Amino acid sequence: MSKLTKNQKNAIAKVEAGKVYKLSEAAALLKEITYTKFDASVDVDVRLGVDPRKANQMVRGVVTLPHGTGKVVRVLVLCTPEKEAEAQAAGADFVGLDEYVDKIKGGWTDVDVIICTPNVMGKVGALGRILGPRGLMPNPKTGTVTMDVAKAVQEVKAGKIDFKVDKFGIVHTSVGKISFTEDKIVDNAKEVLNTIIKLKPAAAKGTYVKSIYLSTTMSPGLQIDPKSVETK
Repeated sequence: MSKLTKNQKNAIAKVEAGKVYKLSEAAALLKEITYTKFDASVDVDVRLGVDPRKANQMVRGVVTLPHGTGKVVRVLVLCTPEKEAEAQAAGADFVGLDEYVDKIKGGWTDVDVIICTPNVMGKVGALGRILGPRGLMPNPKTGTVTMDVAKAVQEVKAGKIDFKVDKFGIVHTSVGKISFTEDKIVDNAKEVLNTIIKLKPAAAKGTYVKSIYLSTTMSPGLQIDPKSVETK
């Protein structure tokens, strides 16, 4: 096991063992215990009392972060020629169809979000084995299969994200960067958490939100008191 660095020891020393923090307290403490030279992502992990193997207990949704993600989001729009100008004007980084389908088949996936129009899903569907595992497959439920490509591109660029519970019953997503102010981190985290709470499946029994943790890319995780997350 590698030795802890001085910064890692300092970070651990500032975290009270077994303490459950208010969301605002955790956001403030994260800024004290993150020593990365890069602008680390702030992540939320929510363990839910659901069985994602059952279709009626799947938790999936989309949310627009009030203060954005803090990341430059690279967007590819797959569409027919009459929609290309619209996509480009909205700020898409890559626009086209056949050339990008061929590139993806060759292993290229250097984008963060793929948006497509319904009339090209026949070609995009064939890319499922490549895009699916990377979380890049367009989906009508997340607004990434639409004829209004301009709106979709603008929403993604503004901070719209989608999330899905994994096979262990955990939702993991980023809610900003450590360079954000504490208030912005709290606002973004609350937006995600409140959306997850609203999506509680009717079939889920017992405690729905079992635990919430807030962390940065290389910091210790801080457990959050669910009561400190105000529902809207």
